[in-house]
Formats: sequence, C-alpha cells, structure tokens
Amino acid sequence: MRRIALTVNGKPVAAEVAPRTHLADFLREELLLTGTHIGCEHGICGACTVEIDGEIARSCITYAVACDGAGVRTIEGFDDDPLMARLRQAFSAAHALQCGYCTPGMLIAARDLVRRKGRLSRAEIRTEMSGNLCRCTGYMGLIDAIERVMADPVIAAQAGIPATSWLGPAPGPSASPTAPPPPGRPGVTAKADPPRPVPARKSTTTPIRVTVGQLEEVAGATRISQSFVLPHPREAVWRLMSDVEAVARSMPGLTLAGPPQGDKVGGRLEARIGPIAAGFAGEGTVRQFPAEYRQVVEGRGADRRSGSRASGSVDYRLSAVADEAGRDATRVDVVIGYALTGALAQIGRSGLVRDLVRRIGEAFAQNLDTQLRDPAAALPSPEIGGLMLFMQALADRIRSLLRWRR
Repeated sequence: MRRIALTVNGKPVAAEVAPRTHLADFLREELLLTGTHIGCEHGICGACTVEIDGEIARSCITYAVACDGAGVRTIEGFDDDPLMARLRQAFSAAHALQCGYCTPGMLIAARDLVRRKGRLSRAEIRTEMSGNLCRCTGYMGLIDAIERVMADPVIAAQAGIPATSWLGPAPGPSASPTAPPPPGRPGVTAKADPPRPVPARKSTTTPIRVTVGQLEEVAGATRISQSFVLPHPREAVWRLMSDVEAVARSMPGLTLAGPPQGDKVGGRLEARIGPIAAGFAGEGTVRQFPAEYRQVVEGRGADRRSGSRASGSVDYRLSAVADEAGRDATRVDVVIGYALTGALAQIGRSGLVRDLVRRIGEAFAQNLDTQLRDPAAALPSPEIGGLMLFMQALADRIRSLLRWRR
C-alpha cells in the first residue's frame, strides 16, 4: 500500500491505495464519486473522463498513485461551473443523451473542447469528440448541443474561447483568453472573416549551428556535450547567461516556479519525445564561477504521470573567440549529464536523443541570440521543444539512413 495526498473537487484527500489501483476505481469505491463511469477499461470509450491538473484524462488507465499531489475534478466538481451548466442545458434541449452512461465523460470532454477551440464546423466537432463513444444517440444531438454552446456569445465571453478555430496543438485551459467576435444582427450568427495571409518576415539572423558529441556513460549517468558560437562579446553573453530567469526563457520546455532564492531555484521541465510526454517538477542549485565565465545548474525532479525520476546537471563555460570577420564572438561549451529511472529510462540512451538534444540546443542558442539582439523580443512558446523537434530529429535520422544505404 502507498499513501497519497491529492485534491479532489477542491477538497484535500489522503488515503492508502494499492499501486495498481486505477483512479476510476479509487474515485468510485473509496470516495463514492460514482459520476465517473467505467466502460471499456482500456481508455477507449471516454466514459471515465476526468480533469487532472486542468487537463482531461482517462481515469480507467491512470493509476491513483500517479495522481499524488495532483488536482482531480470529476463531474460532481462542475456543479457551480457556468459553462458546464450551459452544456447540460444544451444536452437536454438537443436530446444529446438517452441512457446517460457516456454523459459525464461527454460533458467533461465537451467543456474542454469549448474552452480550447472556438467555433468549429459540425464535421470538426464530430472529429474532436470521436474519442468519446455513445451507443444510443447517433451523435447528432451531441453535435447539435456543442454547436449551440459554441455559438453562444455570452458563453464565449465567460469561457474566453478564441473567435476562430485553433489549428495547432491545444493551448490548454491556462491559455490567454481571446476577446469574442463582435455580435452580428439579432438571430444571425456572426461569421468570421477568413484570415488574411500574413507575409513572413525575412530573418535578419543567421541560424546558429550546434555541434553535439557522442552519448557517454559516466558513473551511472548519461553525458553529452554540445557547443555553439554566439556573434556577441563574451561579457554580454555572460550577463545574459548568468541570469537564471533569462536562461529559462530561452530553454524550450523549461519554466520556473518563481525567482531564484539564493542559489536555489524551482521549476518544471516539459519533455516530449514523440507520443511520450512527461513533466518533471523539482528544484535545483545554481553555482556561478564569474572568473571562469562558468555556471553549473544541478537539479532533480519527478514526473507524476509515468512515475519516472530524473536528475541532471548543465555545466556551461564561455570562451572569447573571433568570428570569420574578426569580430568579437563567444563560444559556449555545454556538458549535459542526466540519469533517468522509471518508464522513461528506456529512451534516455537512444541515438535519437542525441539528435533531439541538437535540435533543442539550436532552439536554445537561437533564443539566446534573439535576447542579446533585442531584450524585448518575444520568444517562441516553450512548446517548441515538443513534437516538432522530435519530428525534425527523426527526419534527420531517416535521411542519414538513406544516405548510408546508397
């Protein structure tokens, strides 16, 4: 048995659970929250859908111990939610439920969809809701209900949904709200103008190339080195890179919990490798050696979803060099060491990781260059460290294999 502490529907809960207990069983049998229904028990039908830390998840394939420290919200926790109240009303008016078994999961998934994506076509709503199965309604009433709520300008203003469909990855419930579109004539749904193509601005910077060494095993940890040259004097680069918050803004996937407290800093690293996503929350220690233009960050953290743990260090040193034109530049030499345990350990030593590190290093170097050129410049979202980098790295691997076969 393992003791866990979590928040369920806003109330703290502590219990002893077996490691193999599913969250759905824990909610139903231990907390008597029977609004969470169990259907397929394979994560397919969606009847068991709940919210975990603001994101919808299948509770039948989520272990309760994996939710230690998390905030869980079941259908019972949405009683006072205005958007859920509007959805329940629309489901009833559009005859979107019959036996009602799929309804709790449908409502939670529909609420998540309305919050994340704006006005969708009926075909898009059907596609988005295809992860929730219903054996009674034929889905027409469900689509009608969600379409009605999406077209409601009052709900749009309350929920902060965007005026047009989001075409990229879901921004999640913490995304910045977007103002609703101006209302049209009474009784007529306003139709958004088609977006005008925005000409891409020509980049004024040269892409920074990152050289990556081989993966090495040292004292039970994996170590990899990389280096790149920034076209800026070493003093300017050191001023930026000795600022932990500035470095965090430049690193894809990394966010700080707050300003550093002395040499201590807390944060979260979102690591995405293909379909595998992990969020390592933890704390670290920062050591600076100004005379050597060197900084060492060491930390450790855990991913609640997979049960994996990580420890690692980033040791970088700055050297003054000259570029091809003889101007002052700075070479950044970085040594990254990490150790993974748990479900993610099997991918931590793969050759693909080396290519992924290079891609992330290139994004990091480019972000540093951008901040050095313009401190007020907007940087790409931390999500740049996710699937896009993985696919680019995978494409490089495939090209290398094809060249080798020739």
